[in-house]
Amino acid sequence: MRIGLLGGSFDPPHVGHLLAASDAFESLALDRLIFVPTAIQPFKAGQAGATPEQRLAMVQLLAADDPRFDVSAIEIERGGLSYTVDTLSALASQWPAAELFLLVGADVPSSFAKWRQPERIAELATIVVLERSGEAPVLGGLPGTWRPLATRRIDVSSTEIRRRVHEGKSIRGFVPDSVAGFIAAERLYRVR
Repeated sequence: MRIGLLGGSFDPPHVGHLLAASDAFESLALDRLIFVPTAIQPFKAGQAGATPEQRLAMVQLLAADDPRFDVSAIEIERGGLSYTVDTLSALASQWPAAELFLLVGADVPSSFAKWRQPERIAELATIVVLERSGEAPVLGGLPGTWRPLATRRIDVSSTEIRRRVHEGKSIRGFVPDSVAGFIAAERLYRVR
C-alpha cells in the first residue's frame, strides 16, 4: 500500500491544499492520502488561530467529498507539540507493509536539519517536495530519499484567508462552502 501524508496547521485548510493533495495522489499512484492537522506546530507555537479541534473539523469538511482522502487526528489526540518523527513512527507501526510518502512544501529542504530526528524521518518515508512552478529547492546533501513533485500554482494561503475574514471580505472560492460555513458559524478569524 502506498500512503501519502500531508500535515500542517491547516488554519484554515483551502483549495490549494486540495489541489496539491490531488496532484500528489495521482503522480505518486497513492492508495490513500491522509491529511494530518498538527496539534501545535513547533515552529508556530504561541500563534493564535483556530483551536486544534476546529482545524481538525475544517480538514474533515475539506476532505469529506473525496474518497481518495482521509483525515487523521493522531497529532491532535497526542496533544502538545507535533513532531513529524513521532507521527511517522506511529503510522509505520500501524501499517508496517505500507510505503509512506511525506508531502512537504518547497521551504522544507532548507529547514529540515532543524526538525526533530531528521535522519529517522528520512528512514521512515520518502520525502516528496511539492513544488509550485518557478520553485526549485536544492535537494542535495539531505538524508534519505527526496523527490520533487510539480504541482499547480494556486495563489491562496491560509494567512490571506484569515486576513480576508478579519476584514469582512468573502472567502468564496478560497475554501469549500462547507469550510466557509464552519468559519462563519464558529466566528473564526474575526476581531476579538
